[in-house]
Amino acid sequence: KNRRVCHAAARLEMGSLWEEFNRLGTEMIVTKAGRRMFPTFQVKLSGLDPLADYVLLMDFIPLDDKRYRWRWGDGGREPAAPGRVHFHPDSPAKGAQWMRQIVSFDKLKLTNNLLDDNGHIILNSMHRYQPRFHVVLVDPRRDSERFAHQNFKSFSFPETQFMAVTAYQNHRVS
Repeated sequence: KNRRVCHAAARLEMGSLWEEFNRLGTEMIVTKAGRRMFPTFQVKLSGLDPLADYVLLMDFIPLDDKRYRWRWGDGGREPAAPGRVHFHPDSPAKGAQWMRQIVSFDKLKLTNNLLDDNGHIILNSMHRYQPRFHVVLVDPRRDSERFAHQNFKSFSFPETQFMAVTAYQNHRVS
């Protein structure tokens, strides 16, 4: 890894709230128009080069290819929705700026609309997902694509896994 990303560290904010939701079985509402996540995904960054530019983004990885009927049942297999990434709206910015404050993805919206043209993250309802957070160094070199695999670091937090739903299935979550 590039020295400007190898020491990057991310700490999940509101960890106790995420853990409490995780114990109950976190569910995130997805709608055709798009719905914001709750809890909001927020991290505190450290270890970045203060003078380097970074892009921050998120994607969502299916935990399996099952469609769940209920929290305890398996409803069969279904192909994954098209993968999308959400770029933090302040990207790119200097490492110093990212480390100065909590980074919040409060504008990110989840949708089940396969034809969405608003840039929302497309998820299949009744599927389980793991959010992933990525720190990407903006490499100013002409041939930067040759080094792309060295210029990022990814983070995932198991307590942020969730089931995408159109309506809460778990009465303890709503």
